[in-house]
Amino acid sequence: MKANTARNLSLVVAASLGVIACNPLNKMAKNSNDVNYSVTPDPLEMHGDSVEITVKGSYPAKYFNKKAVVDVKPVFVSDGQEVKEFETITLVGQDAEEDGRKVNYDKGGSFTYVTKVPYKPEMMSGELKAKIVGRYKSKSQELATVKVADGTIVTPNLVEDDDKPILGADEFQRITTDVHNAQIHYLINSSYVRPSELRDEDMEKLIEMIEKKAADSNYVFKKADIQAYASPDGELSLNENLAEDRAGSAAKALKRQMRKADAEKGTKDEFYNLVGKGEDWKGFKKAMQASDIKDKDLILRVLEMYQDVKKREQEIKNLAETYTVLKDEILPELRRSQIALSIDKVGKSDEQIAQLAADSAKGLNVEELLYAATLTDDLSKKLEIYKKAAKIYPDDWRGHNNAGYVKLMQNDVSAAKSYFEAAQSKASNNPIVMNNLGVIARLNGDRSAAMDYYNKANGAGDEVNYNKGIVNILNGNYDAATSNFSSFNSVNKALAQILAGSADQAVRTIDDSDEKTTAKAYYLKAVAGARTNNKELVMNNLKTAISKDPSMKDRAMKDAEFIDYDLSTL
Repeated sequence: MKANTARNLSLVVAASLGVIACNPLNKMAKNSNDVNYSVTPDPLEMHGDSVEITVKGSYPAKYFNKKAVVDVKPVFVSDGQEVKEFETITLVGQDAEEDGRKVNYDKGGSFTYVTKVPYKPEMMSGELKAKIVGRYKSKSQELATVKVADGTIVTPNLVEDDDKPILGADEFQRITTDVHNAQIHYLINSSYVRPSELRDEDMEKLIEMIEKKAADSNYVFKKADIQAYASPDGELSLNENLAEDRAGSAAKALKRQMRKADAEKGTKDEFYNLVGKGEDWKGFKKAMQASDIKDKDLILRVLEMYQDVKKREQEIKNLAETYTVLKDEILPELRRSQIALSIDKVGKSDEQIAQLAADSAKGLNVEELLYAATLTDDLSKKLEIYKKAAKIYPDDWRGHNNAGYVKLMQNDVSAAKSYFEAAQSKASNNPIVMNNLGVIARLNGDRSAAMDYYNKANGAGDEVNYNKGIVNILNGNYDAATSNFSSFNSVNKALAQILAGSADQAVRTIDDSDEKTTAKAYYLKAVAGARTNNKELVMNNLKTAISKDPSMKDRAMKDAEFIDYDLSTL
């Protein structure tokens, strides 16, 4: 009886050993704890809409059967469901016929590979597990399922959608200055203003303009600049003071016209800026060069040889007797006072402009109409004004562009796009329009097209770089984003700094920002605290963020940034 029992036990043991020998996967499963699997980063990180991981594994000596095959497949599990599979890597024993990375039986081996998958929202919270399946001949067996990472950091998703469109600025000026010019000519060595000079065409126009604008309350006389000259053929002793005397006589003549027109400001001495310029040698040379005198170049060279001004003066007199054009045309034109009368035109008041814009807008030029939109904070009223500008002045891109700007402020992306495209048809390469079309492309999810537009918008303003920064964050280019946000202290700049590894700097940016009291700002300071191992910064700022926006609590509980913190007290 005992002999039979012993014989039967031997058969069982032998059979068991035979099974193990025939199926080495059992042994590999039993010793699976001897195998090391790891993933970096842990937690996973989303960058540019993707999650990239580096998977590593090492097998001890005598573990990997010579003919076995092992498939390692990372799988993200959330709420008990597999939500994303990564690429599978296949390892093979040294004598296996299947393709894969060889693992030596006697020495063991290791592997490293990098794989990337598109991010899914379900990957924010959960676990990354490595499913290890062994194959041997026709047999297949799960060797182990190993947790290798917790959750996914998705901090780039905190980017604010505060893309910055740009308005086409008006060039409205309530006060514009017109400068009216005229000349008074004199006889040689004289500063007397002849009555005939006041009847010259330019002076007649000036006098008529003075009378007309003095009677119009929309005009204000500002100043008169008078520069006077003497010709270089006059007596040197006289010319030194003659130019000043001519400036004074011209001012007196102009004052008389001002009195007649009741333009009181123009009757005051302080209204006039008088400058006597002396002999106009430069003007003489210029007139000579422009003349038809045959020997003009030779004459000028000879005259310039005289260092003695009196000798040059006498030589010019001699030449004037020879060349009548010099005596009758060139020299008389140099004996003059040049008058520049500045008159301000005062435009419509804000009240007048606003009223006209609210009505038919007739009587408003395009600058006034565009300016009218700046007088109200009501987006609907702004839109109506810009639509009028686009209708009345259809070839001016700004009316179309600015209507699109308002539509974007009203979150009507489709309508905004239509207006921006209309603006582009009027100004195809305008950098402001390019920026605004880039904003539309970005909001519609086409980051590549958006960046193409922004690259054509350089010079439109700091807003272009800011908008590039948003795209940089979404593409995972955090250093570029930080640089593009350099002109702004904002939540987005702080976010870029955190993602670029400058968490401490991000906190300072937020504290200097106009957005520092928003829930997002406090949340980001908590993230900065987590990245610098500052528990107090984490907890205090999370509590404040949640008090301002209770939805932040749900995010914080799932956020892998805070995986090492107990948030149960929030």
